[in-house]
Formats: sequence, structure tokens, C-alpha cells
Amino acid sequence: MSLDVLCVGETMAVVTPARAQPLKEAEECLLGYGGAESNVAAHLAEFGYRSGWASRLGQDPFGDRIIGGLAARGVDVSMVIRDSNAATGVYFKDPDLGHGARTLYYRAGSAASAMAPEDSSAWPLEQTGWIHTSGINAALSAGCSELTEHLLTHARATGYKVSFDVNYRPALWGVDAAGPRLLELAARATVVLVGLDEAETLWGCTTAEQVAALLPGPRHLVIKDSATEAVEFVRDDRAAETVVRVPAHRVDVVEPVGAGDAFAAGYLAGLLRGDQPEDRLALGHSFAAWTLGTRADFRPGHGTKPRTYDTGQHHATVN
Repeated sequence: MSLDVLCVGETMAVVTPARAQPLKEAEECLLGYGGAESNVAAHLAEFGYRSGWASRLGQDPFGDRIIGGLAARGVDVSMVIRDSNAATGVYFKDPDLGHGARTLYYRAGSAASAMAPEDSSAWPLEQTGWIHTSGINAALSAGCSELTEHLLTHARATGYKVSFDVNYRPALWGVDAAGPRLLELAARATVVLVGLDEAETLWGCTTAEQVAALLPGPRHLVIKDSATEAVEFVRDDRAAETVVRVPAHRVDVVEPVGAGDAFAAGYLAGLLRGDQPEDRLALGHSFAAWTLGTRADFRPGHGTKPRTYDTGQHHATVN
């Protein structure tokens, strides 16, 4: 078995009001699922890449739903461990009309939080081109943090490359712990994606150039400046650096959850097929704008080329 990309991280069941109303008023809710890394895997599978997702799920109906749903989207889920002693995590979306949605997480002690470096011994790492993971995984537990570091440390010797989406979540850990740890992990990756607002919170950076100075090692560093633009710093073998900027789209935002994962998937899809920096950033923006038009974490049907978007009331936000 060989994979183009193996995505590693937690996926949870998602409960959302069936209509655009706060949870406290909702009479009916929809049950779905979502997770940063599995969202990327699903987008890449739709794009035609051989993508897999590795994690742990509870031996429960939520886990069954996630496994079945991702498999139906073309994602290889054979590396997922089912845990009879821990539950699948759950989160709720509480729509905040005009501002997207607030997320309420119930994931403490989840099955995914028990991931550890030894889990990767069963994964086809030597037949995998890329590993994609994020700072969310690193924040779940000491074992998950060790697993993330293990994958980054052994990348060169094993032959795969790593893309790392910083994805800082204040609900999981504070800046004092997250700032230095996420910087340490990001410095070892081949591709790093980070929002400028995240970089300011974590490391005090207010410009893309300051982030680039702080992270000189990654071959591809992508800074998403929210509603304004995405900037890629490309470094070659001689340490020469090229800087490319592509503005964000203006679209009507239904909900921002999942847009950052969509951007990562679009960008990685372009990188994997050899697109120029301008084109892969444009594809990332297009995937993000497409996902901003739905209340779901994942929106199928984008296609393999950037879309054209009409001017709306809001910028596309991809953090």
C-alpha cells in the first residue's frame, strides 16, 4: 500500500442546529463529523490523490459514522485504531448569527488523545510521500505531542515530507506552552501553514517577513493574512528565497469553520502536482472560499481548478 499523503490527527462527531439558530433555541440538530487533518484528507481524495487518515476512535456509533463517512469520500481509513476504553470526541457548533459559529468541545480523554509514537509503526511511512498534521494534534496530550515530534524527526530518514498547519487552539493550551512548542515543531517541517493572527498571538510577529525570519528552515512557508492575502516564502537548496503574494477572494461567508483546512488542502494539491507558487496559493484561496459558502466543515464538488468568485460583503477568511 502506498499513499500520496497520510493525514494524522483527531476527528470528532459534530452536532449542529438544523437551522441557523443558537443551540439553546434549537429543537432539531444535525449529526456530522469534522477534524482538521481528515478534512484535508477528504479534499485531497476528491482531488484524485491517494490520501489516508490515521487516528484513534472510540468503539462507538460516532466512530462508526466517521469511519464510514471518510471511506465513502475515498480516504484510506485502514490505519485507524478503534479503542473500546475511550470515547470518540464530540463538539457542538453554536451559531452566532453574523459572526459564524462558536465551537464547544467535549474531547478530554478521547480515544484520539491516546495516540503515541508507537502507533506509527503500523503505518506505511516508507511508501508515503507526505505526512500532514497540525498543532491541534500536538496539543491533545503528551503522547500526541510526542507522536508529532516523532513524525517530524524521522521524516528525512524515512523518505517522506511533512506539512504542518500551526492551527493554534486556545481552548487546548495557553500561549506560554503553545508558543515555543509550535515554533519548535514548525521549524522541522517541509511545509508550514500559519495565520498571521496566530503568529502574532504565539510569537509576537505582525508581518509575514517577521514570521519568515523566525522560521528560516521550512522549504515552503505560507502565511495567511486573513481577509487580505496569502504569502509564500519558497527557499531553495542554496538558501535563496522567493516571496509570492496572492490576494484573498471576497465572498459571502456562511461559516468560517473548515476554511483553513480547505486552504491547506488546495495549496497541498497544487504543490503535489507541481503548480507554481501563485497557482497553488490561488487554489488554496479557492478551496477556502468554496468552504466558506457552507455550514459544513467539508464541502465536496470544488473541482481541480481555482474557481471565480463574485464580489460579496465579506472577505474570505482562511485562518
